[in-house]
Amino acid sequence: MNQKEFQFMLAPLEDYSDNAFRTLCHCHGADLTFTEMGRVEGLARNNKATWAKIEIKDATPVQVQLLAGREDQLEKFLGKFKPFEGFKGFNLNLSCSSPNVIRQGRGCAMIKRISKTARLISIVQKFGHPVSVKIRLGTNEFEKRHKVYLNLIKSVEPDFFVVHVRTGEQTNENEPDYSVLPECVETGKTIIANGNIDSAEKIELMRKIGVGGVMIGRAAIKNPAIFDSLKGKNVPPIGEIKKEYLALGEKFNAPLKYRNNISQCMDF
Repeated sequence: MNQKEFQFMLAPLEDYSDNAFRTLCHCHGADLTFTEMGRVEGLARNNKATWAKIEIKDATPVQVQLLAGREDQLEKFLGKFKPFEGFKGFNLNLSCSSPNVIRQGRGCAMIKRISKTARLISIVQKFGHPVSVKIRLGTNEFEKRHKVYLNLIKSVEPDFFVVHVRTGEQTNENEPDYSVLPECVETGKTIIANGNIDSAEKIELMRKIGVGGVMIGRAAIKNPAIFDSLKGKNVPPIGEIKKEYLALGEKFNAPLKYRNNISQCMDF
């Protein structure tokens, strides 16, 4: 990733980030998109439902997000994976706050497992693929105070980090803590900010802090053209954008669940 160019990224969104939605957002300014989270074990054993989450049908720039735990299963999956047009690498999910995922020692519970994370990153790099890491500030306030996120950023070497500025026990109703971003940037690593970034004022703040870009999730579901809007471009009415999405849904045979979820979110 060009570190000098401020990037606008579409977040990986469960039950939303299908191919049609990713393509729509890319057409309206998202520089990079992400698939839904795919569990590595399911991918390694060729589970159809898991593979469907990372299915690619066009050349939209995308990273495949993985929930990884066992190194041998990651190796097995990568051994059978074939890069495609638009493939920009893998993203390791160290941000999922699901209690079940955390109990397994994965998602944001991985943030303090530096050696394990370093091994997973190195496996992806061994296969010659770009790799990024999406993190939170820890599973709870205690881990945040002890800066487990900063220890990880300093200790491992992916291509970039996406930092969701909440802890695992916080929800989207909690205010994001942008105050942690300057120390993340000071590590010299490429940092992408995530968490309620939905206005030109927040983009200006992020640029001043010095992050390499932003990742947008919930705001993009309501208005997939938010990327162009934040870049200062004119955008069509939401009704036209919805028609674009429905046409893409038909083209890519998007599951009805996704079409309904996204259409309902654009009805405001």
